[in-house]
Amino acid sequence: MEQKTEVLAPDAGGIARAAALLAEGGLVAFPTETVYGLGGDARNGTAVAGIFAAKGRPQFNPLIVHVADLAEAERIAVFDAQARALAQAFWPGPLTLVLPLRAEAGISDLVSAGLDTVAIRMPAHPVARALLAAFGGPLAAPSANPSGKVSPTTAAHVVEGLSGKIAAVLDGGACAVGVESTILALDPPRLLRPGGLPLEALEGALGQQVIAPEIAADATHRPNAPGQLSSHYAPGAAVRLGATEKRPGEIWIGFGPNCAGAEITLSATGDLTEAAAQLFGALRAADSLAQAAGAATIAVAPVPETGLGRAINDRLRRAAAPRG
Repeated sequence: MEQKTEVLAPDAGGIARAAALLAEGGLVAFPTETVYGLGGDARNGTAVAGIFAAKGRPQFNPLIVHVADLAEAERIAVFDAQARALAQAFWPGPLTLVLPLRAEAGISDLVSAGLDTVAIRMPAHPVARALLAAFGGPLAAPSANPSGKVSPTTAAHVVEGLSGKIAAVLDGGACAVGVESTILALDPPRLLRPGGLPLEALEGALGQQVIAPEIAADATHRPNAPGQLSSHYAPGAAVRLGATEKRPGEIWIGFGPNCAGAEITLSATGDLTEAAAQLFGALRAADSLAQAAGAATIAVAPVPETGLGRAINDRLRRAAAPRG
């Protein structure tokens, strides 16, 4: 059902209004350091079902639970010494841990897609933290965009994709990291999704190697964590990776200093942090240019497979994957 989507300021009044809407079972998009999340009360099955409906998201795809502090996280998930050490090292921040779900957690079954594990994190963005404190409970929050489309890094991106489908957007400005959180399972450590926390940082903290991720083969695969569908983050135009030059009928996204002729660049200096923050905005801008120019393809320059480059390339490969 169509509804009026409010755009709220990130002040005390806006945060109080957002918390009240969430308490009523409404959906509120809010900024995190990674991307904007579409929040709903993780304990309210109707609210969580609304998240899936607003996004058009498959209900076998689990959601991340956002919490205000470690104590709340431990009421929801079972933490061993390794999980607790990682949380203390990297929370608040762009790390999601997949841990055993406590039977008494009170989390909607839709959040975990019926699994016996839960994906959980503590965001670092001050607006997200203020909202979680004001709401006083856990929020299920995937990225605030139609399922499979480019993730939002500004409130305007959220409005573009979800206006009329959600109660409100809490406008906290542009997201600093720009790619979603890193998702890690433990025992043994397995990287389920590269993200805003580099693999090297995790391996340094763990003192051991992390098993590489497995990407779902197609949209019928049942993921065991969010963000594992192979075709995702897709603009309207096709995406060609590893492009060292622009071909006719293409919009070219460059990276580094050797991309003269690129309409858009992730980072002219080859800075991976800048590139991660620019990625989703660049895909959106390139898609708009492609539509205006009648171009069928977005070409993207090579990005190194190191540090944040792993997360950037993961999102680009999914954007370029065959679509069902």
